[in-house]
Parts: sequence; structure tokens; C-alpha cells
Amino acid sequence: MSALVPDFVPLWTLILALGIFLYVLLDGFDLGVGVLYGFAPDAHSRGLIMSCIAPIWDGNETWLVLGALALLAAFPLAFAILLPAVYFPVLAMLLALAFRGVAFEFRYKDAAHRTFWDHAFCCGSAVATFSQGIVVGAYIQGFKVEGRHFAGGSLDCFTPFSVFTGAALLFGYGLLGAGWLVLKTEGPLQQWARRKARWCLLGVLAAIGIVSAWTPLMDRGIAHRWFAWPGIALFCPVPALTVLIALAAWRSLARASSHAAPFLAAIGLFGLSYTGIAISLWPMIVPHRFTLWQAASSVSTQLFLLAGTLFLLPVILLYTGWSYWVFRGKVRAEVGYH
Repeated sequence: MSALVPDFVPLWTLILALGIFLYVLLDGFDLGVGVLYGFAPDAHSRGLIMSCIAPIWDGNETWLVLGALALLAAFPLAFAILLPAVYFPVLAMLLALAFRGVAFEFRYKDAAHRTFWDHAFCCGSAVATFSQGIVVGAYIQGFKVEGRHFAGGSLDCFTPFSVFTGAALLFGYGLLGAGWLVLKTEGPLQQWARRKARWCLLGVLAAIGIVSAWTPLMDRGIAHRWFAWPGIALFCPVPALTVLIALAAWRSLARASSHAAPFLAAIGLFGLSYTGIAISLWPMIVPHRFTLWQAASSVSTQLFLLAGTLFLLPVILLYTGWSYWVFRGKVRAEVGYH
């Protein structure tokens, strides 16, 4: 990039990364609540679980739209390659999210078939989560590209690694969801959520360990970045912090007085995992083929879209923050939020 031409790629990268990360955290915990919902002990608990996410679940999906539009607008080449490469899991995710939303509403309006809608809500959450995990695994592995086009098959995204990351994300979102329930509930339901969080935490730690070993074996460049000097010194805080946060999460789940810590620890583990993926692939946006700069749209296009995005992004952040503030506190069956 010439010194006379402004470089907006770092800013658009930040916007894209922020949109994806906030979607993973916010919609991740309510998808995790949906996955755990199928294991709720009784009808009273299911009602409380629904109340924990009812005011905010649909607003969380705003970040999915923002992330997709940022990818399309700022990095159209990446969008054109990635979408056909992961078409089927993305399609399954969108259908599952829609079905989940329908089940959420009809659960209250169609009391005669509430059991069916309860199962539909849980299954929709699980399918959407698993599909997102498939996308993540396929993205880390990379895609077959010829020239500037995806040259692989529609089913290439389904590999042992991507299937594993799909299953791993079920535990990850489950941990976020259980942490949210610990934060928002009390009494027997909170104790139930703590037990589920422990199992999910063990699954997450096992998944992090396996993926951390598997990923360098797939690509020598990733292995060199993590284990050669000076990368091994620069990036060793990531696994070290992962261990420390995992220990803090386990201890917080054993303390009845700890309400926010399990959820915050789950966010920390996701943040470190997200950082690990970024370290492994930077500066590629189409892994092993195109960098962020190579896939970016023209400077004039980026600048034009940036004007609207920098106005819209604070509005979304304010709306999201305000909604969580309004519905803060514990959920109780008789009074809702207090």
C-alpha cells in the first residue's frame, strides 16, 4: 500500500474481528442455553431458563449480520471463496436458527404441543452450534482454490477435523450457556447449571488440547509460528493464560458465592482460543492463499462503507449494552427480573 493512499484494511479487520467475536460470545451463550435446555430437570426449570434469554436472544444475532456484511463489503474475494466452500453448514445453521426462533415463540403460543417445541428449540440450538463448528474447522484447514475461485466440492468442508470442532463447539457454547445460567439464576437451578458447566469445561479443555496439537500437524507454517524462535517466547502466554483461567473457572464453579466468575472465565477461554486462531493464520483471510490486503475491496469502496459503519456500530453497541443493563439481575418465576 502506497504511503499516499490510506490503508483501511486494519480498521476493517478490527470491525470484522469484533463482529465475529461478539456474535460468538452473545449468540454463543444463548445457543448454549438452548443446548442445555434439553437437559433441564423439569418444566419449572425450563420456564426459568427461557426467561433468562427471552429479552435478549434475538438481538444477539445482529452481530452475525454485521460480520457477514463486513466480510462481503470489505473483503469480497474472501466472501466469494468462503461462502461456496462452507455452503451446506451455513445453510444448516441459518435454517436451524430460523427453526429455533419459531420454536421459541410457538412454545408460548401452542401450549398443547409445548413438548414438541421444547425439543425443537434444543435441536435447533444444537444444529446451529454444530454447523458453526464445522465452518470454523473447515476454515482452519483451508480450501482448494484455483486462481480467485473455490475449486473444491460442496462436501469438502466435512472432514474429521471439522466434525471434531463442531462437537467441540457444543461444549464451548454449553460452557458459555451454563455460565450465563449461573449468573442469572439461583437455588437448585443454579446448582444444576454449575454441574453442567463442570462437564462442559472438561470438554472444552480436552478440545483445546487436541486442536492445539492437531492444527500444527496440518500445516508446517503454523507449527513454525508457534514453536520456532521467537514465536515460542512471544506466544507462550496464550496457553499459560488458558491454564490459569481454566483453574479459576473450576474453582469459581465450586464456590456458591461466585456468580459472575464462571461466565467471565468462559469468555476468557473463548477470547484466548480466538487469539490462538488469529496467531496461527495471520495475515491470511483465505487460509494459506490470500492475505487480508489481497482480498480487500478498493480503497474508495472501503471508505464509502466505513462512513455508515462507524455511525452504525456505536448504535448497535449502545443498544446491546442498554438491553443487558435493563434486564440485569436474577430471574425468578414470580417476578421476572429484579
